[in-house]
Amino acid sequence: MRPLLLLDVDGPLNPFAAKADGKPAGFVEHKFRLPGWSRRRPLRMWLDPGVGAALMDAAGEAELVWATTWEHKANTMIGPAVGLPVLPVIEFGQTGTEWKFPAVARYAGDRPLVWLDDDFDMYTGARDEFLRSRAGLMSELIRVDPRTGITQAELAAVRERLG
Repeated sequence: MRPLLLLDVDGPLNPFAAKADGKPAGFVEHKFRLPGWSRRRPLRMWLDPGVGAALMDAAGEAELVWATTWEHKANTMIGPAVGLPVLPVIEFGQTGTEWKFPAVARYAGDRPLVWLDDDFDMYTGARDEFLRSRAGLMSELIRVDPRTGITQAELAAVRERLG
């Protein structure tokens, strides 16, 4: 069964918590206008144009899937900026105290998964229940520091788990 590599945007691809006085090395500043965001100023994001190729290489035979509240906007706005093709999208709708875990569980079914995100510790009860419900299935949650985004360390962890 083909494993999944699940990818969040804010934190892993956009190191939003990096120092405000400059973008991280290798990243390019983008400004997006989004519905519901301040009309006076666009949303600033830092994205690494080479990370898409690195993720596809690390994924190997795994299916790369967006697991972000950006949902389909990730394919039209973020993917082109980081060098990713159109990817499948997990649709979350409204997330509450269970966060993304129920939607990911439904999407993944009994497929092994590796998931890159920065927020696994926000809803520890839901996280622990998610992992319990997947006992016996490879379910690697790789936390990405939102100050740095995905680094070689996370890519190596992905390769190790999927290799």
